[in-house]
Amino acid sequence: MGISNRSKLPPGPKSILPISILLNFRRDSIRFLKDIAMKYGDIVHFKIGTIRIVLLNHPDFIKEVLSSQHTNFIKGRPLKMTKELLGNGILTSEGEFHKQQSQIIQPAFHRKMIDSYAIEMTNCITDLMNSWEEGMKVDIKHEMTKMSLAIAGRTLFSINLDREAPEIISALTTASTLFGRVTVPFSELLIKLPLPSTFRFYKAKAILDDTIYRMIDERRESNDHYSDLLSLLLEAQKGNGEGISNKQVRDEALTLFLTAFDTTSNALNWTWYLLSQNPEAEQEMHKEIDSVLRGRIPTAEDIAQLKYTRMVFGESMRVFPPSWVLAREALNDFSIDKYVIPGGALILMSPYLIHHDSRFRKDPEKFDPNAWDEHSRSHNAKYEYFPFGGGPRACIGQSFAWMEGILTLATIGQLWKVKLAPGHRVELLQGINLRPKYGMMMTLHRRK
Repeated sequence: MGISNRSKLPPGPKSILPISILLNFRRDSIRFLKDIAMKYGDIVHFKIGTIRIVLLNHPDFIKEVLSSQHTNFIKGRPLKMTKELLGNGILTSEGEFHKQQSQIIQPAFHRKMIDSYAIEMTNCITDLMNSWEEGMKVDIKHEMTKMSLAIAGRTLFSINLDREAPEIISALTTASTLFGRVTVPFSELLIKLPLPSTFRFYKAKAILDDTIYRMIDERRESNDHYSDLLSLLLEAQKGNGEGISNKQVRDEALTLFLTAFDTTSNALNWTWYLLSQNPEAEQEMHKEIDSVLRGRIPTAEDIAQLKYTRMVFGESMRVFPPSWVLAREALNDFSIDKYVIPGGALILMSPYLIHHDSRFRKDPEKFDPNAWDEHSRSHNAKYEYFPFGGGPRACIGQSFAWMEGILTLATIGQLWKVKLAPGHRVELLQGINLRPKYGMMMTLHRRK
């Protein structure tokens, strides 16, 4: 869509060679966005090829897109490539269909259902710890991924994925490399080309499809009754009385598996890393866990008392928000501040930039769980802190993620200290989520 006559675009970087902007953006996206925000202000316009992009870097402006004017925005182009893997699930669908699917899925994330998942969550966490030994060196990102997939399988789908986990993790790792291409102009066409990466992607997708369709078929043939997300999906009825298709069940299931694989496991990965670098916070968390639990496995009822543990997890997602940038596509021209942004523009909003902005958080580079508690109650905190997005399209599973995070920290933290392996290099891999580029090798020590 072209620029309307009344559009007044914000300032931003211009390059004789647009490829230079693309290269800078892909080399270090966070640094690129931070630098242009510092130079041009809280609303910045730039182009990558034919893609017109606007960065919003203030909570008030982000609120306009996620809440106040949300009907004018779709996820659109940023998720076109993601649809190649996830199909038309809760993450990628739009409009009335998204609303319909949300209504089907929502009961699985009601408070009572979330609380009922606690036992299976702690069972999965305990199973993981049973494989640990004193002094063992592990990639904690991989360990949290195994655990998160097991939790998703047992709570939402009532299945044990221990045997399939290595293959699922490998396939998801391969498939998720696709998401790094979304900033390349015409990137949606790359997946159609006979490239080695394309072949690897479709092979990984076939493995995931086989696993999930087998899970669906076994449930349809079972006479047992389950109260889980898979049952909600299979029991959902259309107007003609037919259940939703296997394809749609597959799309929703794979979307939630990917969330467990990348989002929840990443949040926990960074939490263990930050605790290893901040022994005073680690000691304070251990003190609370010991006082509240007194040696027993935590339950849903304990979460209200694990206040500092919750603050640790919340502060970790401030420092390293798993979804470090959100993107929306404007359907029509819209006004924001003194500018008019044309329809078709890609809008970027970065929780990472906002969370690390000294205007909204004193000493933002410091990991300080106590300050997070004060920050979470501050004015307009919803848009100064938004690791799960905001507005009608906020993450449907955020209560699930909070419970899993707190129970994991409490269950493991009661028995173990997790320390960064000496010499291990920690560097951000800025894909669709923030991941450790070289994994996160850590050494396990039993608490005395």
